[in-house]
Amino acid sequence: VQLQASGGGLVQAGGSLRLSCAASGFALDYYATGWFRRAPGKEREGVSCISSSGGIKYYADSVKGRFTISRDNAKNTVYLQMNSLKPEDTAVYYCAAGPVSLINNYVPVGDEYDYWGQGTQVTVSS
Repeated sequence: VQLQASGGGLVQAGGSLRLSCAASGFALDYYATGWFRRAPGKEREGVSCISSSGGIKYYADSVKGRFTISRDNAKNTVYLQMNSLKPEDTAVYYCAAGPVSLINNYVPVGDEYDYWGQGTQVTVSS
């Protein structure tokens, strides 16, 4: 059972990146999937989450209108399209999966997820 996060890199402010979270050993479409990030000296932050069906999505206020989460269950993969990147988006991004309900004003914490990827570094230069 493994989650593999990829797609990070160095980009200038205003640029775009697409992160991928590929699952192996289990069917990702049974689980909600979330993207979290941790910047140096800061606590982990829930960035965006998507329900198992893809019908419910959560975005942190800091990324609304700039990031889009999606899933391709045929590829067992969840994506995070990040546009209009800002230096404050610089962090290690992690994906996570778990039997999480995104209803009722859900706010991601992280502890509710069972599986975690290894993280991918995103660096946005000014």
